[in-house]
Amino acid sequence: MSGSLLAQSAVNALVLSSLYILMALGFALLLSIMGVVNFAHAVIYMVGGYVCYELIVTAGLNNWVALAITALGLGLFGLFLERFGFRPFFGNTNRIIVLTLAVIVILESLVNVLVGSEVRAIPSFWSGSFQIKGVWIAHERIIAFVAAAVLLIAVFTFIRRSRTGQQMLATSQDFVGATLQGINIYRITAIAAFIACALAAVAGGLMGSLMFLNPFAGDQMLVRAIQVVILAGIGSIGGVLVGGLILGVLNAFLPLWLEGSAVDAVGVAVIIVIMLFRPQGLFGHEA
Repeated sequence: MSGSLLAQSAVNALVLSSLYILMALGFALLLSIMGVVNFAHAVIYMVGGYVCYELIVTAGLNNWVALAITALGLGLFGLFLERFGFRPFFGNTNRIIVLTLAVIVILESLVNVLVGSEVRAIPSFWSGSFQIKGVWIAHERIIAFVAAAVLLIAVFTFIRRSRTGQQMLATSQDFVGATLQGINIYRITAIAAFIACALAAVAGGLMGSLMFLNPFAGDQMLVRAIQVVILAGIGSIGGVLVGGLILGVLNAFLPLWLEGSAVDAVGVAVIIVIMLFRPQGLFGHEA
């Protein structure tokens, strides 16, 4: 196996890891803070990709402007979903799961009606490639990695350094205790929903420039997000970084030796083995 192929796989691992983390972080936020398993996270990711595509191709906006508008729009949808979907059924897991499944059906059907099942791709944020020691690296992958990394650093800095972020951490650790300390729980859950959906939308826009878009594009990414959260451990937001890195490395390097569904099977097997020794995940607690 050539060194250039390994180097290319390492680049792919970094790009995939950053996007997996971007996707999983929003999923983990809602799970940690509200206890909500938001299966609709996948369809928000998919809609983000399509909205970004339409803003660029149909409206003629700059790629970055389109991505920012997409994040804002889907973030506002997150506020709507939290206020009229999650909040009325807070604490009722079964009803919230049914609600998220209904959102999936509605949004997937809407996309199918509006754009059909035609596969599309978001125009490149930066076309071309460059070479480093015999390894060709597409500008698009560097852009996706840097954009995702900057956004992740910003979100983690906000969570760790700001007063609101500290309140989010307190709420994720002890919901009742946070309420008794005077924290406005509904304000925190609304912010978490906004950030979660905005991150999913950005991930959809960036991934849509690397891969093709279709109405069911989010299904596989949802599986990846759940795998990352399981690896990190329920309740661990910071652990998402390590979980996403592990999954990204597995999905970038396993195709060098395996083909097709065997890659997913081995990836799941690795996670199961880790769970046998660490049922609470790498940094969390047992669900």
